[in-house]
Amino acid sequence: MATGIAKTIVATGATSGLGFELVKQLLAQTQPYKLILGARDTKTAQAAFDNLEYDNAKHSLTIFPLELSNLKTVKAFSQHALSKIGQDNVDYLLLNAAISKSTDEPGHHGSKWSESYIVNHLSQHYLTHLLREKLEASRSRIVIVSSGGVREITDPDRLEAEVNGASKPPLGVYCATKFAQLLGAHWWRRQLQGTCTVVAVSPGLIPGTGLMRNGSVEIPANHPDAKSVAEGAQSIYRAFTRDDFPEDPDQIFLTSWGEWWPKDVYKLTLNKKLQDQWSPSQDEIEKEEGISA
Repeated sequence: MATGIAKTIVATGATSGLGFELVKQLLAQTQPYKLILGARDTKTAQAAFDNLEYDNAKHSLTIFPLELSNLKTVKAFSQHALSKIGQDNVDYLLLNAAISKSTDEPGHHGSKWSESYIVNHLSQHYLTHLLREKLEASRSRIVIVSSGGVREITDPDRLEAEVNGASKPPLGVYCATKFAQLLGAHWWRRQLQGTCTVVAVSPGLIPGTGLMRNGSVEIPANHPDAKSVAEGAQSIYRAFTRDDFPEDPDQIFLTSWGEWWPKDVYKLTLNKKLQDQWSPSQDEIEKEEGISA
């Protein structure tokens, strides 16, 4: 990216872990950025970024409240973000937020869905709907942080049971919700074809993010495939900059080692009927989740 006009990024999951590291790396660049981030705890997030002592004459960073398990705050965040953006374009929408929890905990705010499903897929899918008009006008790039864990889903007909069934363990729920998210990525690629670019990316196996802190599975730091948080952030950044897209439009998944994954790795997510099933419209989401128009 050349130095000059600021690039605008709207992002979820950018105030801790991989997302925080990515923003940290962006703020160290000569390219100016206008960052609009969502956070559960805006004061703590702001203090963390202030401690970076970045050049705020070059970069601007705004944090609005966002609790992804509550879709009403997603709608409020979209309104705040659009107001802040004004007549400017959105260069990138980064959908990075993720949690890993069992399904034993009830859905929040009256939703029938597990918290992991709401956070990892439904809320960010809803945010894309809310920003759609601006994204299309801006010809934005949408970067969806996925996971190689989608390969663990071998029977998509059982997906609802995996994301919402009783007593499902955190790792299994995580993989299932990431599978649903990738279905949504393909759906958005089809919907926005010709206006926006949709890229899914796996940051790799990162022990240092705390993602699996709610489960019994721990990734040892000396695992042969383990990457650092800084390396994982670089993997995500590649999805911002790569332009060597494969000719096949279904091949949208960038690996953590910088290659375009062949479709047979995630072939089960290419089913358009499944994509449609797990990509509800804005109206459907608002009706089911009790969000007023």
